[in-house]
Amino acid sequence: MAQSERQKMAAGEWYCCLDPELDALRVAARNAVHQHNMMPPLQRGNFGPALSTLFAGAGEGVFIEAPFHCSYGINIWLGPRVYLNAGCTILDSAPVRIGEGSMLGPGVQIYCPEHHRDPALRCAGQEIAKPVEIGKAVWIGGGAIILGGVTIGDGAIVGAGAVVTKSVQAGAAVVGNPARALPSK
Repeated sequence: MAQSERQKMAAGEWYCCLDPELDALRVAARNAVHQHNMMPPLQRGNFGPALSTLFAGAGEGVFIEAPFHCSYGINIWLGPRVYLNAGCTILDSAPVRIGEGSMLGPGVQIYCPEHHRDPALRCAGQEIAKPVEIGKAVWIGGGAIILGGVTIGDGAIVGAGAVVTKSVQAGAAVVGNPARALPSK
């Protein structure tokens, strides 16, 4: 039996993002994101109810500032006390796990999907998605970009504006484009 595009996406295989089932999931995410972003802060609480039920998992004390954007939401796991500052975007075509106590600065972007390099296949909607794993107590500075397939170890620091294309060891600090380790003091 042929796999659906959603099953291919979940399996980390090439899939067509121009698929009715995936479109419906993105519409549900847009609606939940819109509710979160438009609710008065005191009414919204830590994050909007539709968004909290959309996520695969969210620990106690998670706080998501508005505005926020995600592609699907269903592939996002947030550990306890995770903080996402204003303007964060998570394109969660693959699993995105953010560990306990991690903080993302304003405008942090996490991109799981990668479009096909062949122009015809790219125009046909072919893409592949790679997961992102962010450990516990990680600090990611404002405007940083995390690409799919990256793991950031516990306690690491990603400097503001860094573009993280490779995994970061636990306790390391990286800056720049592409992100590179800071020299030891």
